[in-house]
Amino acid sequence: MFASYLIGLREGLEATLVVSVLIAFLVKSDRRDRLPHVWGGVAAAAALSVGFGALLTFTAARLDYTSQELFEAIVSLLAVAFVTWMIFWMRGAARSLSGELRGKLGDALRMGAFAVVGMAFLAVVREGLETALLFFASVQGAASSPVPLAGITLGLLTSVAIGWGLYRSALRINLTTFFTWTGLLLILVAAGIFKYGVHDLQEAGVLPGLSTHAFDLSVILPADSWYGALLAGTINFTPQPSVLEITAWLLYLVPTLLLFLRPRRRKAEPATVPAGPAAGPAA
Repeated sequence: MFASYLIGLREGLEATLVVSVLIAFLVKSDRRDRLPHVWGGVAAAAALSVGFGALLTFTAARLDYTSQELFEAIVSLLAVAFVTWMIFWMRGAARSLSGELRGKLGDALRMGAFAVVGMAFLAVVREGLETALLFFASVQGAASSPVPLAGITLGLLTSVAIGWGLYRSALRINLTTFFTWTGLLLILVAAGIFKYGVHDLQEAGVLPGLSTHAFDLSVILPADSWYGALLAGTINFTPQPSVLEITAWLLYLVPTLLLFLRPRRRKAEPATVPAGPAAGPAA
């Protein structure tokens, strides 16, 4: 559940911050008449993201065993690629995100209503599609259970609450610190997804070594125990991983952590969300 909650919180807060910036800009510019267009773009992006998640689930359920394993492996590897790019992109873009969005929305306002809808849609849909892909990949190793769905829902609700608090100036957080710590946690989640993607490729017969285990901790950490389930749900831990799985996990985790933790030159103060208007967004 923790991995799903983290995905919902991180991705949801990014989308919420985008929407908050757009709405604050319209309110401060006295263009409340364009608020319905922003909400229309956001709703369309959310609907497409949900539909994409449903399509992934539907497709996987209709495939035979080998094809399903291969499909899930491809989705897992794509999810790792997207989340890794997102982590590093947000690490450097958090400071300039607000200004870039305001500039794009200003251009869209001059072009008309459809441009505003399209701009809001494009600003949110990337986060939504990424969330659906990452969530689908992260729960493939988990048993059929409503817990992952509850986790991501709770994460999304938390992100909305944080975003609303930031918008109304009731809450202030250091976004650079937030995205750094959640980025570290997501790297661990992504390493587990990458490991599981390799396992699926072994199950599909694309890669060898499925029965060559690196170690066997099933006696100490049985998969059906609460702590075994917790480790499986957070970092995709399995008590009997293959040598290739562990190798893939280390090859992703170690260099990615080193690159992420590498010191950067700081040219500005840590980013914080600017105070929102006194009044909330109009319906």
